[in-house]
Amino acid sequence: MNDFNTSGYLDMELLRFTTAGSVDDGKSTLIGRLLYDSKSIFDDQLEAVEKASIGKGEERVNLALLTDGLRSEREQGITIDVAYRYFSTPKRKFIIADTPGHIQYTRNMVTGASTANLAIILVDARKGIVEQTRRHSFIATLLQIPHIVYCINKMDLVDYDEQAFEDIKDELTSFSTKLNVKDVRFLPISALHGDNVVERSEQMDWYDGPTLMYLLESIHIASDQNMVDCRFPVQYVIRPQSNEYHDYRGYAGRVSGGVFKKGDEVMVLPSGFTSKIKSIDTLDGEIDLAFPPMSVCMTLEDEIDISRGDMIVRERNQPSSEQNLDLMVCWLNQKKLQLNGKYAIKHTSKSARCIVKNIQYKLDINTLHRIEDDKEVNMNDIARISIRTTEPIFFDKYSRNRSTGSVILIDESTNETVGAGMLI
Repeated sequence: MNDFNTSGYLDMELLRFTTAGSVDDGKSTLIGRLLYDSKSIFDDQLEAVEKASIGKGEERVNLALLTDGLRSEREQGITIDVAYRYFSTPKRKFIIADTPGHIQYTRNMVTGASTANLAIILVDARKGIVEQTRRHSFIATLLQIPHIVYCINKMDLVDYDEQAFEDIKDELTSFSTKLNVKDVRFLPISALHGDNVVERSEQMDWYDGPTLMYLLESIHIASDQNMVDCRFPVQYVIRPQSNEYHDYRGYAGRVSGGVFKKGDEVMVLPSGFTSKIKSIDTLDGEIDLAFPPMSVCMTLEDEIDISRGDMIVRERNQPSSEQNLDLMVCWLNQKKLQLNGKYAIKHTSKSARCIVKNIQYKLDINTLHRIEDDKEVNMNDIARISIRTTEPIFFDKYSRNRSTGSVILIDESTNETVGAGMLI
């Protein structure tokens, strides 16, 4: 790995994407079609779905049953929880987060979309933009998902009409200009029949763009990572203390930003001590450089007291260090957010405690308008709050680095994760 070629590693390795849309827009059917047409399901899975489809008296195999795993989901024909699915093609590996469409499951969408490179938002060709289309687009923007693909689904129910697609595309284009999104795409599909999902549609010869699968395999995601600001949160100190590695002291973690090379001068926070990288080790042996999202073990030339929660950075490119923090938080718990409440906070590998000093406003997730006269933050609400931590947090703004710009809040009495926050 002497040549710095991030695109090869990141493109070939993994694409995370999330699906969203209004209830009954066909999210589960689309994922089932992707899995089925890319031959990523086992024979026994298909056999079980075929039996379930026959049992429900359906005319054809219901591919949505491949992802609707909960019995209540199958009975209602909707998605309730976040369903994660894994599949691969010769070009890429994929993790799909199939998220619910109901407003009461906003927290589920935030959870599923928080690490996504791309969001697929389904739109019913018969209905066009609806309230959930706007809400899911806003949430995707809030979470800084770099790529949004609007799939205008159920084109078979509008006779594959080009004008129906163009009208919705124009409306979505006008709407998406208000959002801060780098890359927006539009695809006409029929998930039920497989048109433009994996194979090109013979029914829509007027569409000359890529299929959804081709787009997922080829979309450029290497530049989605922050390759400028070097950030390495230490997760674990490795001391084998064996005869072979008697003096070995390595610092294991995942690179959250920038490129670290053997021989680089680095600084350790919070101590401020400096050293040079002696080696970068992996399970497969030593390498010359590391970049996001690689998990590695670094050794330094000097013996410095480093422990879990410390961060290795560049001396001339340090993150912010604050105890007073502003963040947008999505509340995940049935117990409402308590003003002056005390919570545990987790940021990268660092743990601390905090107190909620102020609730500035809630966000109307349908319009993104601020609600300043109602400060009660309940489950699924998104709000801007101010907190003070017991010790400084080393962070970047969420808009600059999603990894070092995110936190979770934990109820210390129950150990439940109650909030997911994006640092401003």
